[in-house]
Amino acid sequence: MEPLKIATTRPELLCACGAVFIHPDDERYRGYAGKKAKVPLFDFEVPIIESPTAQMDFGTGALMVCSYGDMADVMAFRDFALKPIAAISPDGTMTEAAGKYAGLPVAEARKRIIEDLKKKGLLFKQEPTIQRVPLCWRSKTPIEFIAMDEFYLKQTEFVDKMLEIANNTRFFPPFHRQILIDWINRVSVDWPISRRRYYGTEIPVWYCNACGEAVVPEPGELRYYQPWRENPPFDKCPKCGASEGFRGEERTFDTWMDSSISGLYIIGYLRDEELFKKAFGNVIRPQGKEIVRTWLYYSLLRTYQLLGEPAFKEVWVSGHVVDEKGEKMSKSRGNSPPPGPFIEKYGADAMRLFGVLEAGLGSDIRFSEERLGGVARFMTKLWNIARFISMFPIPERMDFKDLTPVDQWILAETNKMLETITPECEVLDFHKPAIELRRFAWSFFADHVLEMLKGRAFNSDGQFSELVQQSAWFVLHEVLKVILKALAPMTPFITDSIYRELYNKKGIHREQYPIPVDEWKSELSGLTDLVLQTNSAFWRFKRENNISLRQGLPEAYIPKSLRPWEADLKAMHGIEKLGFGSPTTNGFHEVPIYESGGKDSLFVRFPSSSEE
Repeated sequence: MEPLKIATTRPELLCACGAVFIHPDDERYRGYAGKKAKVPLFDFEVPIIESPTAQMDFGTGALMVCSYGDMADVMAFRDFALKPIAAISPDGTMTEAAGKYAGLPVAEARKRIIEDLKKKGLLFKQEPTIQRVPLCWRSKTPIEFIAMDEFYLKQTEFVDKMLEIANNTRFFPPFHRQILIDWINRVSVDWPISRRRYYGTEIPVWYCNACGEAVVPEPGELRYYQPWRENPPFDKCPKCGASEGFRGEERTFDTWMDSSISGLYIIGYLRDEELFKKAFGNVIRPQGKEIVRTWLYYSLLRTYQLLGEPAFKEVWVSGHVVDEKGEKMSKSRGNSPPPGPFIEKYGADAMRLFGVLEAGLGSDIRFSEERLGGVARFMTKLWNIARFISMFPIPERMDFKDLTPVDQWILAETNKMLETITPECEVLDFHKPAIELRRFAWSFFADHVLEMLKGRAFNSDGQFSELVQQSAWFVLHEVLKVILKALAPMTPFITDSIYRELYNKKGIHREQYPIPVDEWKSELSGLTDLVLQTNSAFWRFKRENNISLRQGLPEAYIPKSLRPWEADLKAMHGIEKLGFGSPTTNGFHEVPIYESGGKDSLFVRFPSSSEE
């Protein structure tokens, strides 16, 4: 029978070979199954086993299975009950199992073993190849699997329950549920929860010097222990009764071991029974998508193990912040600037709102300082809107029917905005609501409403009645309150500051989120676009003819349907005489209202100082 030719990229692991796998359908190795093969250089025998994991079209088709070569090897040793051999020590050198190569670094051992295979005529071919090697994310050095005694937490027996919880928990957005499900379906071994690190949460275990029993403190007092530096809270070993002292555990927990119960800690588990009873079962978990498989999964696992219930009612999952090229930010790549200077320059609210405006919930956000600066300008605009409105008194609450038709129209437009944003807010995705709120606050409320109501709110020449003036005050404050409340989850600081100053010293975050008001309806809403484009046409006319926007106009005609806005448009654009339809005399300049499809126009008489 011909010797087996093995293709391997890890000759240094020959000493840890446990078996040779061949595919059951591979005709080249018919009759080899069940026999043994002698490992070159080390002269011990290993079984030849048929396994579908051997790929007939890869290498020679015969697969050398070595202890801890990769995760597939680890699983193969477990599945076939093979006895593992540790070839590499924790310090990265070869163990005694490597014979004369013991003590050598892995790379040097590989080099010498290849040389010895050549000398003995056992190396039939050598060529460069490309392979995927797991690397440490920090040091970029290859990762080796090392067998070590560790603490494990059971998880494989909870897989079905975790899938049930994953499927029954509400996710925002729903498609990120699949990240969790995919991870749960890959769970095949229990969770190693101990780590050999200097920094981390210490494991509260002491070992009896007499019998070696591992002893933990009795449940009761909640306190933090450091076994490696302090004596245990007991004198005798509960197993052997000896009082010969204890050796403290030096290992630490996996970081997710205590992070996984952070949700329970926050709601008072074992500390505040009243708070815990009120909160548990009504909790939403907000987090990034990159730690669904760790923080979220382990939180669900441990909470179920402790309490037999799902940890959260809902899960809210955000995307990554990536650089302008779409690459994940990291310090090692040099594309992850610290957020502090940006917050200092633009404000925390601008940073938060930027993230909401850039992408829908669960999607990645491309960072751009230029666009962040644009969001900061909106924050300034919001502040200036509030500062302007703060000049006017806050009147007693007015019934909708007592407002002017124009003010009813303004509240109706506010209501339409709320109707637009509410469905997305209901599923906790504030991307489209943020876009709509910015448009409404800046392009509608600031650009048109404030300018339109300014004359009536000030009422400097007394042309408006007191009731009509108060209607303007009421609407300005009412709409500002809606805008502030709607923006509050996204921009909590500026909205709270304004709200405390103007409306409620207790702050905005005790208020209900605004919802549509059934009463806020107006037939005038069908004319909104025409009103806005009429304003734009007036402004365009002045700019194109080098007329100051503050300069009044002697006479103008607007579409007949805009008659309800007569008094406010006159005050807004400084029009002495305002007519409707088309003028019957000459001397007017026609200004098309483009967005009306060419059906409507303004007719404006030039100021005497600007006539051509």
